[in-house]
Amino acid sequence: MSSPMDYKKVEKNLYQPKTVPMIVDVPKMTFIMVDGKGNPNEEAGEYAKAIEMLYGLAYTIRMSNKSGNAPADFFEYVVPPLEGLWWTEIDRPFDTSQKDQLIWTAMIRQPEFVTEGVFRWAVDELKKKKPELELSKARLQEFTEGLCVQMLHMGPYDTEAVTVKAIDDFAAANGYVNGISDVLPDGIIRRHHEIYLNDPRKVAPEKMKTVVRHPIRK
Repeated sequence: MSSPMDYKKVEKNLYQPKTVPMIVDVPKMTFIMVDGKGNPNEEAGEYAKAIEMLYGLAYTIRMSNKSGNAPADFFEYVVPPLEGLWWTEIDRPFDTSQKDQLIWTAMIRQPEFVTEGVFRWAVDELKKKKPELELSKARLQEFTEGLCVQMLHMGPYDTEAVTVKAIDDFAAANGYVNGISDVLPDGIIRRHHEIYLNDPRKVAPEKMKTVVRHPIRK
């Protein structure tokens, strides 16, 4: 029996960068997304509710084969990590110190077989189990991020400024312009992007691993 497909292992260039900046061209992917505002650390706040929705929907789809509702082309896979796009009303440079002013899109990547129909089914299923969730806030969306600089940040989120500076300095030194706030053809605005490789509730702050990614252009 083959192991479940794990995007982190299959696409190491996207999910396992080194602790030095590198350029990556991020292809089209499909995500479940939830938009919101405010401090992500607020207990039972808007961000916490968004994460509950995302994981509820992601695992409803992941376990659909157990209930005989597997979509066409379903395959066994590991649910990809939580990701986030972050900005403020004045988002250049990006500032994490004013957490109450943060605007965000929380998101989890979905396998290629997840269509709008599969997503709507998952919403209906989760609604039966957790009717209190505002699932109308969740959406399925394709996202082609394109050319970016990324690196692995080790440690708590509040020390990310050093990593962000390293990324931006690397981009400038190699002839690129920071692409934050650029609008993509699909209408998505390019943002400061984080991918969370472990759960901050389960690891010490100094052991946290976060992929930090900034869009760039020539």
